[in-house]
Amino acid sequence: MTDHAETTPPRNDVAHEPRVGISAVLKELAGDHPGITASKLRFLEDKGLVHPARTASGYRKFSRTDIDRLRRILEMQRDRYLPLKVIRERLDADEDTRVADGDRRAPEHPAPVTAPTVSPARTYNLRELAARTGAGVPLVRELVSYGLIREQDGVFDDHALAITRAALALTAHGLEPRHLRPFKAAADRELGLVERAVAPLASRRDPASRARAVERAQEISGLCLTIHTSLVRSEIAALQERAAVEG
Repeated sequence: MTDHAETTPPRNDVAHEPRVGISAVLKELAGDHPGITASKLRFLEDKGLVHPARTASGYRKFSRTDIDRLRRILEMQRDRYLPLKVIRERLDADEDTRVADGDRRAPEHPAPVTAPTVSPARTYNLRELAARTGAGVPLVRELVSYGLIREQDGVFDDHALAITRAALALTAHGLEPRHLRPFKAAADRELGLVERAVAPLASRRDPASRARAVERAQEISGLCLTIHTSLVRSEIAALQERAAVEG
């Protein structure tokens, strides 16, 4: 189940909010919504209204922001009889507005100048990813739902950033996230090839063998990408040649 809420805490804190399981969410919401069930929450997630984090074993984990959003959804259903599509559009519009307002807000105190350091890997919560890419929250949710980007412990990495930017650019050509599912399937197949190739090294316990397994995996994945790119470009070149002949 699901997602981000109406009253948004400071953006830098969202990814680090404590998260609870579905039973705790049901207990909290039951006071105002006695009929709430786990099936109802899963249904709302399936409809794209909520977007909880997942543990490695697949269990849903909800932040305070998620629970507040759920409460608002249930209130809009109960008090205004609004369709789920309308509710989702309103909540997403509110989130996009908050993101834009947050980005326009200048920091109160400029960061001090310090000596250059090695930067850790960047991570972004859902709203930060939507704002940094310009994709908007709904598109980010679609990419998550189709498995094109992955949220881990409530945040996304730079790979998700690059994929989201590319997916946004593709929408200008009429390609939506649902059209991009073959890329995920192809990536999974290529990963299977890489894992089989490095399995003998990866199964060893000594650090040197595991380090070589990582290097070999990177080399093999690069070669796979070269083949994939060349195949696509070759077919496009053939298409251009046919078009030139026919023209």
